[in-house]
Formats: sequence, C-alpha cells, structure tokens
Amino acid sequence: MSDFDVIILGGGPGGYIAAERIGHAGSNVLLVEANALGGVCLNVGCIPTKTLLNAAKTYHHAKHGQTYGVDAGDISFDWDRMQAWKSDVVGKLVAGVGAAEKRAGVTVITGHGTFEGPGKVSVNGETHTARHVILATGSAPVMPPIPSAAESSAVVDSTGLLEIDSVPERLIVIGGGVIGMEFASLFSMLGTRVTVIEMLPEIVPFMDATMAPMLREAMPDVEFRLGCRVTRIEDGDVHFTTAEGSEETTSAEVVLMAVGRRPVVDGWGAESSGLEYSASGVVVDDRMRTNLPNVWAIGDVTGRSLLAHTAYRMGEVAAANILDPEAHRRGEIVRWNIVPWAVYSNPEVAGVGITEASAIEAGHEVLTATAPGYMSGRFAAENGFRAPGGAKVIVDAQTLRVLGIHVLGSYAAEMIWGACAVLETELDLHDLRQVVIPHPTVSELIREAAWAIKA
Repeated sequence: MSDFDVIILGGGPGGYIAAERIGHAGSNVLLVEANALGGVCLNVGCIPTKTLLNAAKTYHHAKHGQTYGVDAGDISFDWDRMQAWKSDVVGKLVAGVGAAEKRAGVTVITGHGTFEGPGKVSVNGETHTARHVILATGSAPVMPPIPSAAESSAVVDSTGLLEIDSVPERLIVIGGGVIGMEFASLFSMLGTRVTVIEMLPEIVPFMDATMAPMLREAMPDVEFRLGCRVTRIEDGDVHFTTAEGSEETTSAEVVLMAVGRRPVVDGWGAESSGLEYSASGVVVDDRMRTNLPNVWAIGDVTGRSLLAHTAYRMGEVAAANILDPEAHRRGEIVRWNIVPWAVYSNPEVAGVGITEASAIEAGHEVLTATAPGYMSGRFAAENGFRAPGGAKVIVDAQTLRVLGIHVLGSYAAEMIWGACAVLETELDLHDLRQVVIPHPTVSELIREAAWAIKA
C-alpha cells in the first residue's frame, strides 16, 4: 500500500492537466491510466481526426486551386502516408504528456484502476490511499440498439473509422453531430460519396438555427437526410424511415455510428461506493465536488460537457479547490454557460453562449445581427464572395449584455476564444464595439455583426 495526496483515476485531458497542476504545487500525485496517456481525445479522437482533416483540406485546396490562379496539376493523396503522419503526431504528443507528468513529479501507473470509496483506489492488485480522489474515467461511443447493427461488419465507431485501411467509395454517417460532421467533411473532401442520416430536423442541434443550413450548403458533396430514423442495418444496407414516413434504403462499404458518446460510469467501482451518479454521469457542483467527501469528478464522466477543453477547465478547477478550499471565492469554478464548441469541418463552425432560439426560450428579449463572410476582406480574398460564412452576435435587448456569438467560416475555431472572453467578462454591446480587431482578419466579422445590431 502506498499513500498519496491525490489519486487521479484516468489520464485523459482532465486527468493529466489536474495531475500537472497539483504536482507542480508540490503535492504527491498518482495518475492511473488503463491505456495511453491523453485518453480518447489525444489517441483516438480530437488529435488524430484533426491530422487527417488537415491532410484532406490540403488535398481539397490543391485540387480546387485553379479558382485562385494556382494549377497544381495531377493531384493525389496517399492514405497510408496520411495515417503514418497521424500516428507520428499522436505518438509524439502522448510522449509529451508523459514528459510533462514527469516534470511535475507525478507518479504514473498503467493499469485498470478501481475506486473503492473515499481515499482508496486499487490498481493491478495493489491498494493506494490518498486524501483526495479525482474521478476522470471519460466516455465511450454510444451504440444504439438498431436491429442487426451489432452483427454488421460494415458498422464502425469513430475509433474504427480512424483505422480503416483505405478510403471507401461510399460512407454512411448515422448522426449529424460534431463527430458525424467532421468525418463527413473529411471523407467527402477525399472523394467519398457521403450520406448523413440524422434523426433530428437539423444537424448539430446546439448550433444557431441560421448557421446549420449554411454549414450544409458549404458541404455540397454530402447528401443530408434529415428527420430520418434508422430502423435496421444489414451489412452495408441502412434502412430508415424518412420524415414523410416512407421507407428507404441506402448502401455503403462503411457505416459510421456517430450518435454521440456516454459517460463511463461502470466498471471502475462507482456502483458500490455510494457515489451519486446515473447513466447521464457523475453528479458534481461547479467546483467539481461529488457527494462523497474529498472525491471529485471531472471531464466526460460528469456528462456536463463532453469536450476536451471543458475537461481541461474542470481539471484546473478541481486542482485549485483541492489546493485551496477558498479558491472558489476568486472564481475557480466552471461556468457551464460559457463553454465554447467547435466543429473542425470545412468550413469550420464554432460558438459560445446561447443561440437566438435558446435566448428567447429563456425569456430574453433579444437583438441580433449576422455579418456575412464577404464583409471580411480576408474571408473574401480566401473564399470569394459566394462562399457560406459569417458571424452572428446575440444580445439582451434590455441590458445589451452579449449572450452568444457564433461563427461559420475559416479559422472559426481559432477566433472563438475571443468571444469566450467577451462572455466571461460580461461585456455588453458597447464594450464589444470598442474592441480593436486586426485588419484584415476573419475575426472582424464579429465586430461587423456587433455594429449591425440596431441598439
């Protein structure tokens, strides 16, 4: 038996950042990871997906370079080399996480950890104790009980699709959320005929209603079947009911199941520990405390926001409150309503805060404006004047406080942090209008939208 100040169960983004922060503060930390450091995001999620997306975008831009006076000739891509690049990037980043933990003095154990109650975790048959335990067991893909889907060799989850040997001629994506849209964009740029089947009436349900159709318009090579419910899958044949009630079938070599992820709340001891949880996740407050003393939960396992950057912040908040019980008084909490999201498709789309519809539903009288992409000189220079894109700003009509900012177009994911700062600091419309933004940048669309609001 060994004793630590803090034991962290799970080495994904939330777990490893919490370990670093606490370790650098001089505490004795044990980080337990069953597979590879970095969790789903680094190994089979965010990072490998972005490496392949970047390669596909490079190919796509070269293929269509004639629009800009660049003729690249006979363009081709090499899937094996793309996969090798992906593996190299992932491998080096995983090693980097390990090096960071070592610099912070964190003890890392590879093995399946079991939470045995407050202050106690067992790994590989050995029990370890600590004053604090942080649960960071992550999430797993949702596999809905669609008849025959489990028996179909054509059906894969996102992890399986990242490892396929060759680019398919046809791909069916079940689910039009973030994961579905990124893979649809990736493979359509490589020439795959992609069909997205979404049960809801629109893709990416948390996107502002004016942006979602623009994203679909920007992906003309993808067929979207909205309001459709998959009834069964037989090999590569996907049977579904349309919004009008008719029965249809479409086929592909590969079928991606991308209907979401679920918190992993089973298999590590939650059931017998007295921990408050459900299938929706472990219950936490804004300081990441659970119902058990000195037991904390962060990241996807909470079910609050299944995003790696949210896990980072959760890890930092938990670490700060462990190191200083009064940390919450200086703002070390998670503000759930100011968590940004991004889809790294071509084009990108990102947002923070609430949508216009959500604001109205919450009782706000709102003022909004959207600046189309071509109002940015850089956007026009790089995309032309017909490409879908733009920025939308939503403010409360009475207080003029900024409630939400949403962006569609190149660099959207990179610029959204500025919008987060606007909401974090509770700026109003007049404050936002005074922010100086470099010219020419796509970010100027946010300023254009702010000035377009009639207030």
